[in-house]
Amino acid sequence: MKKKFPQYAIYLKSWTTKWHLLSVFFEYPAEIRKIIYTTNTIEGLNRQYRKVTKTTSIFPHDQSLLKLLYLATNDISKKWVMPIHNWGPIVAQLAILFPEKSDALINS
Repeated sequence: MKKKFPQYAIYLKSWTTKWHLLSVFFEYPAEIRKIIYTTNTIEGLNRQYRKVTKTTSIFPHDQSLLKLLYLATNDISKKWVMPIHNWGPIVAQLAILFPEKSDALINS
């Protein structure tokens, strides 16, 4: 694989040496992996932050930027009302995988 994709040698080495840690992710069902895999959520949050900060090219103080990001986070989090698709079956799978946490899952 390293010979076929030399430009990815560093990444391949990382994956192969730590595969025992990475492969745990694949033990979960696809629905749970989709929730665990947060890239889309993080990218959406970063996009919203860029949208808010690009209108101001210079912040007088670091505190000004932090305040703006804090207020933006409050506004953004209010929009996070979409329910997770297939939440019922996901809760059932989580309850089977983590029986010690099942009460908290069912009451969520």
